[in-house]
Amino acid sequence: MTEQTPDPAPPTPAATAAAAVGSAGAPRKSFLKQVLRLAGPYWHGERRKKVRGATLLLLLLTMAQVGLAVWGNYWNRALYDALEQRSVRGVVIQIGVFAVITLTSLGITAAHLMVKRWLQIDWRAWLTEQLVGRWMGEGHHYRLLFTPGEHDNPDQRISEDIRIATESAIGLAHSLTFSLLILGLFINILWTVSGSVDVPGFNINVPGYMVPLAFLYAILGSAVGWVVGLPLIKTTNALQTAEATFRFGLSRAREHTEAIALMRGEPRERAGSTTRFRQIIRDWTKQSLAYMGLVSFGTVYGSLLPVLPILIAAPQYIAGTMTLGALMQAAQAFQQLTSSLSWPVDSIGEIARCRASADRVLSLYEDLEQLDDKTQAAAHPQIELMQTDDARLVVEDLCIAEPSGRVLTEHLSLDIRRGERVLIAGDPALTGSLFKVIGGLWPWGNGRVLLPGDGGMLFLAQRPFLPEGLLRDAICYPLAPDAFPEAEIIRVLEAVGLSRLVQRLGEQDNWEQALPPRAQQQLGFARVLLQKPAWVFLEQATDAFDPEGELAVLEMLIRELPDATLLTISFHPDLGKLHQRTLTLNRCCETKVLFGERRAGNGDAH
Repeated sequence: MTEQTPDPAPPTPAATAAAAVGSAGAPRKSFLKQVLRLAGPYWHGERRKKVRGATLLLLLLTMAQVGLAVWGNYWNRALYDALEQRSVRGVVIQIGVFAVITLTSLGITAAHLMVKRWLQIDWRAWLTEQLVGRWMGEGHHYRLLFTPGEHDNPDQRISEDIRIATESAIGLAHSLTFSLLILGLFINILWTVSGSVDVPGFNINVPGYMVPLAFLYAILGSAVGWVVGLPLIKTTNALQTAEATFRFGLSRAREHTEAIALMRGEPRERAGSTTRFRQIIRDWTKQSLAYMGLVSFGTVYGSLLPVLPILIAAPQYIAGTMTLGALMQAAQAFQQLTSSLSWPVDSIGEIARCRASADRVLSLYEDLEQLDDKTQAAAHPQIELMQTDDARLVVEDLCIAEPSGRVLTEHLSLDIRRGERVLIAGDPALTGSLFKVIGGLWPWGNGRVLLPGDGGMLFLAQRPFLPEGLLRDAICYPLAPDAFPEAEIIRVLEAVGLSRLVQRLGEQDNWEQALPPRAQQQLGFARVLLQKPAWVFLEQATDAFDPEGELAVLEMLIRELPDATLLTISFHPDLGKLHQRTLTLNRCCETKVLFGERRAGNGDAH
């Protein structure tokens, strides 16, 4: 670093295996434990009474649904017995009972649906808030770009995968509970109704013989179905990843339409989009083949289910030891029992979908969590930022490294007092990293930065972020538009040379595309004048101006905020006359590694 003193002047897919390598290279913990760790606080948080109440109500409604299934089973027997007896009165009574069952079922089903959907959206809202809070907190959304791990397309993981995971998890939990309750109740019904049978030649009487046959049928079906359905897990995961990659590519093209059009990059973008969509087609075909095997087996399995119990119990009916009503009740109970036992096979597609989405959410959650992990911070030194009450920005023995651990510079010390104007020049990668270090976005390195505690700080990047919507909102960002009076907004627009935009304050547009780069940078300076920070950091925030315009806008800034500290990163030497000091930063120690793997010839890693 050199210092000069000029003349004084005024960023169902299937789950990864439980032992998959995490972002830090360590094996991932148990998937179920991680899910419980991520979802458990929802049922133990501040709103636990309401959440637990809804969960209990959902369980009670599920039990009511099972009760209706049992009631329907006995009604089925009574109806067929009445038909067998040719009893008009009996049939009419059963029609009335059926109406009661139907109306009760409508009410319970509607209530169950509303409670289940409330839990799904409420859990999704809670989990989304947790993950968005971590992602958008402390610059994690930026630092994540430089962190290894499986966290591509975090926006899709938050918007789509959380939705799938929460909806599927609650749906699967309900269907599993329903199946277990059905299993417990219909074993007894089938055992009682089916009676016993003598095994010819062995002089053995088997009571409730249809129960073990139902178990055998369901177990064999589940085993075969699970093997047939296993490929669905891998293909679903691959397809969801391909879909997310395709959406991301289209989104990137939309965000950079002007640059693509000016460079005539449309053929390249079309080719890239075609390549990504072809991957979707390949993965879709693989998933279709996996579905075909599962559906084919399910068709055979489902076709036998209504017929098999009737054929099994038919000899008893023909022999006169079982009534028609008992035969139909046994057949229905057999179906209910085997259906509950077949839950894993029936749910394999939804399990794969839920597992895949939950795993993608967990990958993002774990990688965000590791950014704050003190254990990892001890293994990888980080720059320490501290807020003080002093009107000074102090950098003490700062070492800045790349995310890989390679050192950019070290032993950097600065002491900038309130009101100073300092121009920072030199290596672009190093100056940009210093800008991000002070802004709290760049933790890689060591040393300490003492931030001033007076008057607020504002960082103006090369391209200010302009959200879509009203121009007034874009100017006032990140504060609310009503934070500033209309007259003040108009005044600062005129001060930065954008008086032509005053009439468009209430207009909605995509301002990053509607305005040229110079106007965007002028809006950035308008924000500075509105917020009046005591410390202003500029990173090539005037590179869209011509030399005269660049000097003019900085002179205007100094005139409007005469007591503000100004740190300007620029590579235009003419700006030196508007600053009291110039710091030139150059790289050093390019072969030194601060952390990570030691490379040959690099020396000891610190």
